[in-house]
Amino acid sequence: MKALRNYIDKIKPNFEKGGKLHLFYSTFEAFESFLFVSNKVTSKGSHIRDNIDMKRTMSVVVIALVPALLFGMWNVGYQHFLSMGEEVTIFVAFWFGFLKVLPLIIVSYVVGLGIEFAFAQIRGHAVNEGFLVTGILIPMIVPPDIPLWMLAIATAFAVVIGKEVFGGTGMNILNPALTARAFLFFAYPQDMSGGKVWISEKLDAFSGETPLGDALVGNFDNLPSAFQMFVGDIPGSVGETSVIAIIIGAFILLFTGVGSWRIMFSVIIGGLFMGFLFNLVAVNEYMRLPAWEHLVMGGFAFGAVFMATDPVTASQTNKGKYIYGFLIGLIAVLIRVVNPAYPEGMMLAILLMNVFAPLIDFYVVDANVKRRKKRATIVINQSK
Repeated sequence: MKALRNYIDKIKPNFEKGGKLHLFYSTFEAFESFLFVSNKVTSKGSHIRDNIDMKRTMSVVVIALVPALLFGMWNVGYQHFLSMGEEVTIFVAFWFGFLKVLPLIIVSYVVGLGIEFAFAQIRGHAVNEGFLVTGILIPMIVPPDIPLWMLAIATAFAVVIGKEVFGGTGMNILNPALTARAFLFFAYPQDMSGGKVWISEKLDAFSGETPLGDALVGNFDNLPSAFQMFVGDIPGSVGETSVIAIIIGAFILLFTGVGSWRIMFSVIIGGLFMGFLFNLVAVNEYMRLPAWEHLVMGGFAFGAVFMATDPVTASQTNKGKYIYGFLIGLIAVLIRVVNPAYPEGMMLAILLMNVFAPLIDFYVVDANVKRRKKRATIVINQSK
């Protein structure tokens, strides 16, 4: 590492002001900050100093995503060979899935980071680390057979329209990864819904419907068991099927303090509340589905842990996080059951609440200000 540090220090003057490559300083700085901790420290004013910066925060989220990603790779291979009626070892299934998912990851990062670097060069700003997470999230929330050109267009749309037009990382109002999925869902619905897209190169005679797809058309007898949905060996998006792997990621986020337990908890409560309301009405089979099963179906768990907790697009106040999360869980189950056109309500619920998160925080802060003014008035009157 010392040799690498010396080499970077040697070529650094070429990228600084006055150097022949100074126009590419933001690109150089991005690679340098990725490899090494910055040696710049604050010298004036009051600051809270700790070892957490954006790079470490993003790195923790990527690490938390690894269990779901690895399981998803195995499951892609497992579902493929299951559809062919073949029994293979865990390694063979994983290797097949790895080769299927790897191109998705490469396309996501090449397109997304390419646009990020271009915007940084044009603006003369530093390259932010935000896409480290977005780049891995996008391949995990799409079907394994999504055409690569579609993924490239969706990634470009998410980065440009979902983030850069608002000013880049920290300024966007919508979750970029979900923006990419929403673009794919509405622009290419035939490649984002239906049994054919959830299993790689499956036989026509094999049913590859997800649990949400079966529930949508009323095939409740074909639903996998709750244990299967919890384990995740079922058709679905690459990283969304295994609740066990997602829970492992949730523990990593909570242990490191990167993820908000308030949002995760309230999303679950909101989903259960809406599910129990439907159980009370129960005018069709979907409404009779046990409320807790919604938590292990589709992308509910993945959305609650990795999407709803996005620190940029979520509510910032503690009370606002409870409201924000509760409404996400409630709306997700509501969309699933009431609107058959959108079987996966989690995506739309999170994007909708992304828009309303600032409004929630405004009213929470405004209510706090009014309470404090009221207390101050009472104290003044009592002193008189």
